[in-house]
Amino acid sequence: MIVVNNLTKVYKLSKKQMLEQKTKKNMKKAVDHLTLAAKPGEIYGLLGPNGAGKTTALRCIATLLKPTDGNISVCSLDTVKGSEKVREKISFLTNEIKLDPQFSPKYMFNFFGRLHGLDEKTINERRSKLFDHFGIKDFADKKIEELSTGMKQKASIAVSLVHDPEVVIFDEPTNGLDIVTARSVTDYLKLLKEEGKTVIISTHIMSEAEKLCDRIGIIINGLLVMEGSLTEILSKTNTNDLEDAFFQLYKYHNREEA
Repeated sequence: MIVVNNLTKVYKLSKKQMLEQKTKKNMKKAVDHLTLAAKPGEIYGLLGPNGAGKTTALRCIATLLKPTDGNISVCSLDTVKGSEKVREKISFLTNEIKLDPQFSPKYMFNFFGRLHGLDEKTINERRSKLFDHFGIKDFADKKIEELSTGMKQKASIAVSLVHDPEVVIFDEPTNGLDIVTARSVTDYLKLLKEEGKTVIISTHIMSEAEKLCDRIGIIINGLLVMEGSLTEILSKTNTNDLEDAFFQLYKYHNREEA
């Protein structure tokens, strides 16, 4: 289980960043008092435009960033005080994390399996299961730099799941993937949910969130502006689909900012 309580993350901007963002302020509040909970056996989706704070929030949950204020617990462990224990229980994947191009998927999988303290039998069983699902077996010994974009992403996902984590945190897991590869990824996320895992993802793909997520949190300018099931969000916004609901909230909250 993931519990985020009043998470705030503030960054100090360099002069170059201030120029790029056309601001005179040298501080940026990327996440603003975010509170949410993701439960075992569900897929929670963080939905929002680029720069909304989704990735920052997930990085704080995954212990890669320390909150400026507020606190986060994962499997009842504080992400700051118990960061090492938290990392044993989670899988975190973002498109910015790349496998070493000179090695093969098999080598990387075995390497990270040993890093997590798994024995060879368990590593082999996990590799067989994951490589089979993602169609990696025929490419297991090829250099990662020789693989297609979709196959690289599937290999990264498989490696990130080597230790059978309780909590799965994926930042835009299907971004840039073709429809077939994306489907294999979302199908596996559903399997993880069925196994009772806690799954939290960020996405800006409305149709993906509609089909995949049990609950959705919409984040705009660092603020969680609405949360609930798809049915609840459509009811609250009096709209017929998630895209319409999102744009209604986006226009309203950007008008407030202005």
